[in-house]
Amino acid sequence: MSAELRELYQEIIIDHNRNPRHHYEMKDATAQANGFNPLCGDKLTVYAKIEEDVITELSFLGCGCAISQASASLMTDSIKGKTTKEAHEMFHRFHHMLTQNEEGQLRYMDKLMVLAGVKAYPARVKCATLAWHTLEAALNQDSNVVKTE
Repeated sequence: MSAELRELYQEIIIDHNRNPRHHYEMKDATAQANGFNPLCGDKLTVYAKIEEDVITELSFLGCGCAISQASASLMTDSIKGKTTKEAHEMFHRFHHMLTQNEEGQLRYMDKLMVLAGVKAYPARVKCATLAWHTLEAALNQDSNVVKTE
């Protein structure tokens, strides 16, 4: 990865951390779940409004490190408007992108590629995937707190 591309990715992560998209409590959510990363202290709640199997609205509320907040913000941007099946598929591709050494998945990840560099820092992978695991729990109507330990 070129230095220019790495710098651009870093700027996007910083922007999504400082100005998170869809960062609010959704009062009329049809699904929600709580997540916690004890290693870093990240805590968040993911809210989803699902109508006829389409995620029509998606938000999160919480606090944590720049990676967890940027990942949650990027996730809400990427998942909104997708079917629950597409959301599950994106979760698996995102997780695969951060945990495997294959480059093939990257072309399907669009703006989520900015987080691909997290793979080089194994302890930070849990920060980047917390929102995604929490979304999975919300979609599966799992009321247990998601923990990334």
